[in-house]
Amino acid sequence: MLEFIAGLFGGIGYSGSLNTKKIDQNIELLKQHDWFKNIYEDERYHRLFFVSKKVRRYLQSTIRVRKIIRSKEAQKKLLLFLNKQIKA
Repeated sequence: MLEFIAGLFGGIGYSGSLNTKKIDQNIELLKQHDWFKNIYEDERYHRLFFVSKKVRRYLQSTIRVRKIIRSKEAQKKLLLFLNKQIKA
């Protein structure tokens, strides 16, 4: 129950650590979709999924990942977020 509530808030304030297993599961969910596979396999973004704490924290929320899967707008936001992380 606490994990669900934390998911609603994207894990903000819930824990300072990353749940690697959950993040990897969420990435696997996303990889079932061709649009995400293209992003994931792109050299510019691929490394971010492994080394960027911000990207991994972003993908830690299962609720957010489900929204990304369903919504073109959320997919665009993900891509914008990834582009910002590349420049950071």
